[in-house]
Amino acid sequence: MRINNMKMMTAIAFTMALLASGFSAAAAPELHVKKTITIAAPADKVWEASKNFNGLNTWHPALASDELQSGTNNTVGAVRLLTLKGGGTIKEKLLQFDESGHRYRYAIVESVLPLSHYSSTFVVTSLGPNKTLVTWSGKFKRKNLSDTPPDNENDKTATDTVEGVYKAGLDNLKKIVEAK
Repeated sequence: MRINNMKMMTAIAFTMALLASGFSAAAAPELHVKKTITIAAPADKVWEASKNFNGLNTWHPALASDELQSGTNNTVGAVRLLTLKGGGTIKEKLLQFDESGHRYRYAIVESVLPLSHYSSTFVVTSLGPNKTLVTWSGKFKRKNLSDTPPDNENDKTATDTVEGVYKAGLDNLKKIVEAK
């Protein structure tokens, strides 16, 4: 009888620990970043330069390569592998692609970045014949879901990382498109 009670207490303690860890992971807040830039060019020209799911390396300065691993470019379900110039990779999956609406949505599947639960939307909007607004937005959680992550794994680090990625990409896209 004593052994059964001990087993039951151990099982209860284990279950409580699992519930507590699950609660802590769920408690990590969803974070949001949105960056925009206005480009002096027609929307179709900006979209043409930025739309290819397997072409992010053609305008984002942090990337050494962008390789389609499965699926077809600009088709929902396609998976790309981004290789960073400084080392490391990011695997992303295309969730939505709207050619006429000039927008796509994707999610990170695996990454060296301090993020989890990441999905992002990229939209090109005409503001006139030679003026375009590009909006890059994302929602995510920090990768370290504990209640007290270290400074290099906290919400600020995750948010700063995404803001830096978006800013560098949008600034370079503007530079490339306006130079043509």
